[in-house]
Amino acid sequence: MPKGSTRFAQNDVSRRTFLSSTAAAGVLATLAPSLLTASAARAAVADGEVFSASHWGAFTATVQDGQWTKITPWEKDPHPSHQLEGVLDSVYSPTRIKYPMVRRAYLENGPGSSNETRGQDDFVRVSWDEALELVVKELKRVEETYGPTGTYAGSYGWKSPGKLHNCQNLLRRMMNIKGNFVNSAGDYSTGASQVIMPHVMGTLEVYEQQTVWPVIAEHTELFVIWGADPMVTNQIGWIIPDHGAYPGMQAFKDTGKPVICIDPVRTESCDFFDAEWIAPKPQTDVAMMLGIAHTLYEEKLHDADFLDEYTFGFDKFLPYLTGESDGVPKTAEWAAEICSVPADKIKELARLFASKRTMLSSGWSLQRQHHGEQRHWMLVTLACMLGQIGLPGGGFGLSYHYSSGGSPGASGPVLSGITDGGKAVDGAAWLTESGAATIPLARVVDMLEGPGSDFNFNGKTQKYPDVKMVYWVGGNPFAHHQDRNRMVKAWQKLETVVVHDFQWTATARFADIVLPATTSYERNDIEQYGDYSLKAIIGMKKIVDPLFEARSDFDIFTDISARLGNERAFTEGKTELDWIKGFYEGAEKQASAKNTEMPDFDAFWDKGYVEFPVTEEGRNYVRYADFREDPLLEPLGTPSGLIEIYSNNIEKMGYDDCPPHPTWMEPVERLDGPNAKFPLHVTTSHPRGRLHSQLNGTVLRKTYTVADREPCLINTEDAAARGIADGDIVRIFNDRGQLLAGATVTDAIRPGVIRVCEGGWYDPVEPGTDGSLDAYGDVNNVTVDIGTSSLAQANCGHTAIADVEKFTGEVPAVKVFSTPANA
Repeated sequence: MPKGSTRFAQNDVSRRTFLSSTAAAGVLATLAPSLLTASAARAAVADGEVFSASHWGAFTATVQDGQWTKITPWEKDPHPSHQLEGVLDSVYSPTRIKYPMVRRAYLENGPGSSNETRGQDDFVRVSWDEALELVVKELKRVEETYGPTGTYAGSYGWKSPGKLHNCQNLLRRMMNIKGNFVNSAGDYSTGASQVIMPHVMGTLEVYEQQTVWPVIAEHTELFVIWGADPMVTNQIGWIIPDHGAYPGMQAFKDTGKPVICIDPVRTESCDFFDAEWIAPKPQTDVAMMLGIAHTLYEEKLHDADFLDEYTFGFDKFLPYLTGESDGVPKTAEWAAEICSVPADKIKELARLFASKRTMLSSGWSLQRQHHGEQRHWMLVTLACMLGQIGLPGGGFGLSYHYSSGGSPGASGPVLSGITDGGKAVDGAAWLTESGAATIPLARVVDMLEGPGSDFNFNGKTQKYPDVKMVYWVGGNPFAHHQDRNRMVKAWQKLETVVVHDFQWTATARFADIVLPATTSYERNDIEQYGDYSLKAIIGMKKIVDPLFEARSDFDIFTDISARLGNERAFTEGKTELDWIKGFYEGAEKQASAKNTEMPDFDAFWDKGYVEFPVTEEGRNYVRYADFREDPLLEPLGTPSGLIEIYSNNIEKMGYDDCPPHPTWMEPVERLDGPNAKFPLHVTTSHPRGRLHSQLNGTVLRKTYTVADREPCLINTEDAAARGIADGDIVRIFNDRGQLLAGATVTDAIRPGVIRVCEGGWYDPVEPGTDGSLDAYGDVNNVTVDIGTSSLAQANCGHTAIADVEKFTGEVPAVKVFSTPANA
């Protein structure tokens, strides 16, 4: 794409006119005027059908007169997501970023100007040449002025799928080649567990394949879903979802065997399985698990032989469990006082778990809380006491809710992808070691507030760097980070913020330089199908040409690298299609070594996909079966080679907030906890109608909002006590912030708890003002921004207490789903 501005003449094609041919026209027609222009969407094919894919599944796109008019799920998808309509709509959304834009105060007065007005300033359109010159000038200035740790390029978020257009890898690749930046480690999804689990199980665990669903259906007698909603969250995949969990869950449901859901909300999964619903107080799961464990031990229902042969340190954990070490036996009665589940029910669960082949499946919500490390550690300990780890259908699983974990694996190869130039830790791309410094990514605000101060992380003490510039691509920290008002203030310390995106997210609105990126559907790429099954390779073909002046991140970083004298190192002399073909041909070589046939690239690209058969091994996979068969020949990656209920390594770290065995510790705040300032717990589930904050700016919003705002589930009793009726606009508040939401009064949530799903776009009525009312419903206005512990320093997105009241003031308009002034 040539450099410089390309201006398009607007015509009078409206969004309503364009979308009238789609299935959702009746809903779509209610939205704002279209971004479409006469020449803005010249398609890769003028008319016809294009096969492509997304985080929500593979699909066929229908193109008419150069415009994408219809989306049809792949016929091989067993459970297509309703969110695909939002995928189409995202391309033509009123929130599209059309042109390179610069915040007016920054453009007129330079870096560090009027930082307090970020989020409220208007933007000025500039040419691509002007925008890129500003970016390159800043990259050089910041490093020359502040040294190698002046720029934070720790961009994080659910970037688009695809092996080439991985915007985070591309950013870090450019920065690694340039040299020197601050990187980040971990993620918001599993930040606590991916640090504690290597100490306990010798692996990350949270992203590993589970005992597969066919084995579950045949052998599991009791399936426990603890803090997860797999019917909702399996709609999406980190790559292209095969949705294989849905036939797996249906097969288990068809057996008629029991399911128990332990959650403060009666979830969609609970309803699907017609499961028993047990609703403990939020953040008290460790206490409840300890009460079950104590019953197992006292009633001699635990598997002593398994504990002796396959675990390390149960003898050191036992004095804590029995109360010998601290004078407090962790009985069912003790647990009931904390979690509010009756002691008799806790004892009943212990007996039931021990009497059946039980699979304890857990969501990641449990570890996104203060002291989150303890929850999955204690779940593993409970599974060890049951002695069923490694048996078909028994044990524990931490990923049945994620990307269809448990889908049987196929025989296909693994696609490589463009690298960020860093060194991967344990093969995990999100744990790369690169840059001049690395911080735990959930501690970005701590870093901005306290440069030079010490922080602990997994046994090491380091210092926060002094960052002056942030470069963010493919993510939305003003959605996923906690304590929004604290973040807004910390953001004002930065001299320059650069953002690439295709929509005016809250993060883009709080930037200085905004570069319009393409959607996945305006470029070519290649990706695998099925995060765990790897059942196919799919060509993600370009559907339409980029709207307005959007450019791919690859092209943007190529141009920046050229201006820095590094273009050849960045591109390796390859075009987009060269890279894609190279990834495919690498997979061909793997397949050949496995005696698996693949068509040549041209035949593959023409068809759009190549499939691989599920193997017999894949259909019968049992997690930890090899370890159970022979723990000496198949040891775990822990120091002892066994499951570590007690960790000597963690003991040596000496953290008072992460003891060396699973422990109940009071969180900083909880419902009815000591010194609780507010009467309600705020839970922040994953939404049904979007991927975190993605697709919030699309037609899908009309399928779930209440009074044009994020819905707030509130129990009938709590609503009545506050004079709140179904459909009312309510104000949720605590001493960190406040937001509006639309009340949904229901008995499907326990008393004392309200729910606002995470990912709602931040829409402050007074941008930049501390404590501003949020008009739309970003729940992170009220959440706690502290590390889970000194071990993992992960986020506490599920730690929040607040109050709610009916809103009686003048209702502010929701503005975040339209473009900023002059944009």
